[in-house]
Amino acid sequence: MVIITTDSTADLPPDLARKRGIEIIPLSVTLNGKVYRDGVDLTTNQLFALIQQTQQLPTTAAPSVGEFVTFFTPLSEGIHLSISSQLSASYQNAFLAVQELGNPQIRVLDTLNLSSGIGWLALMAADLRDQGCSLDEIEAELRAWIPKVRTAFVPETLEYLYKGGRCNALQALMGSMLKILPIIHVQSDGTLGVGEKARGKRQRALQTLLEGFKRQLDHVDRRRIFVTHAACPDDAQYLANEIQRLASPQELILNEAGCVISSHCGPGTIGIICAVN
Repeated sequence: MVIITTDSTADLPPDLARKRGIEIIPLSVTLNGKVYRDGVDLTTNQLFALIQQTQQLPTTAAPSVGEFVTFFTPLSEGIHLSISSQLSASYQNAFLAVQELGNPQIRVLDTLNLSSGIGWLALMAADLRDQGCSLDEIEAELRAWIPKVRTAFVPETLEYLYKGGRCNALQALMGSMLKILPIIHVQSDGTLGVGEKARGKRQRALQTLLEGFKRQLDHVDRRRIFVTHAACPDDAQYLANEIQRLASPQELILNEAGCVISSHCGPGTIGIICAVN
């Protein structure tokens, strides 16, 4: 049987990952000199509490090539879905590990995405495996879906993205001065780009995010939609209710971003993730 694997930046709820037979390798978060495994040693709420306590922002790191070798060694055949190669060394290290193992039946795919954009693809891979598809068939289908996954999110503050090198000082300053919150999109090349801009209160930012979703509603794949958040469950429930009303998806997953994604986006970040046909 084809084993589906991904890394912790897929932000899949642990119970769901276990239920669907998806194996996860954690990235790491370093804060105040201590290293934590994402989703294993630290929760998102604990992360933000430590940031407040230490007044430091964490750093993150991909698994090493050696860690990937250990992770992949038990697999006879499998497909690994990695966070965008433009955002992390995780893809490159996974690819090198498979080269070192010399097993052509382990495939590593660059999702060109992050968070639940990866999770969406991992669940699609599990669907295909459960339907009896072969490794080659799963890989081909996933490669066709990768450019169709849409990830859009709005941060509460630009501080984390700026200090993590994901936006420049001018963008952060202007956003702070003018109270502008940008809708961040994962672009087709796997980088992050600014789309619409919401000015004013938080509710306006949520509405702008929803309006972007509604514009593509006719093309949205209704089988599975994610609402992913970093420590803002009430806003997430609001968006989930609106999406349920607008789209009536077969599966609507409301989940919390893990520690690595939250380290770069900050508390209050919230996004809508879906695929379009």
